[in-house]
Amino acid sequence: MEENKNIPAHVAIILDGNGRWAKAKGLPRNAGHVRGAKAVEDILVDARDMGIKYLTVYAFSTENWSRPEAEVSALMTILRNYLKTSIKKAMKNNVRCRVIGDRSALAKDIIEAIENLEETTAGNTGLTFTIAINYGSRDEIRRSVVKLADKVKNGELDPSEITEDMIASNLDTEYMPDPDLLIRTCNEQRVSNYLLWQLAYTEFYFTPVAWPDFNKAELEKAVEAYGNRNRKFGGLKQDQIE
Repeated sequence: MEENKNIPAHVAIILDGNGRWAKAKGLPRNAGHVRGAKAVEDILVDARDMGIKYLTVYAFSTENWSRPEAEVSALMTILRNYLKTSIKKAMKNNVRCRVIGDRSALAKDIIEAIENLEETTAGNTGLTFTIAINYGSRDEIRRSVVKLADKVKNGELDPSEITEDMIASNLDTEYMPDPDLLIRTCNEQRVSNYLLWQLAYTEFYFTPVAWPDFNKAELEKAVEAYGNRNRKFGGLKQDQIE
């Protein structure tokens, strides 16, 4: 990729196509999920090397519980392994790891692994890597509204004083900027209840490549496409509001 100074600060990815990748190769779906986890590890390093500051991936949605029990169980096993093995790599690459989503439905050992990963990498100053687990954007917004409603109920806040910033500051993603670029793989072109509030002005990039085959070259294509766009906010180009 030619040098491009217009690198998105925050890239969000919907990891699609693990099952279809496996089926095309005559492999069980779980093999696709295993390969997909490896692709996440590789892209994380590639994103860091390209100068991306925040990388957020959709690992397991609130709707994924409806998948066959055996597949959900396999996904949880892969998740357990990933949470444990990723600590060493995160520390090596100065990556700070965060997890968003409703943890209450997760197994106790997974919650403990998430907390350990976050606490161990909290002091790292490089790329912030966020994993969305048991995450659904409508649920996230609902939880934000409940927090504000409690303040109203307790007399701490007047409803007329509620602002967009207040809602945003009570979302799971309050610690990072909204995504500049959303990538979705395997030819799907929808957001699937992912970061609905945060994607208000995000550029979208769709690719036919299945997630297990998504690599540095594909990431560079997405970033290059982003860099060639004239982003607009409320009808104004980005350079007109800077």
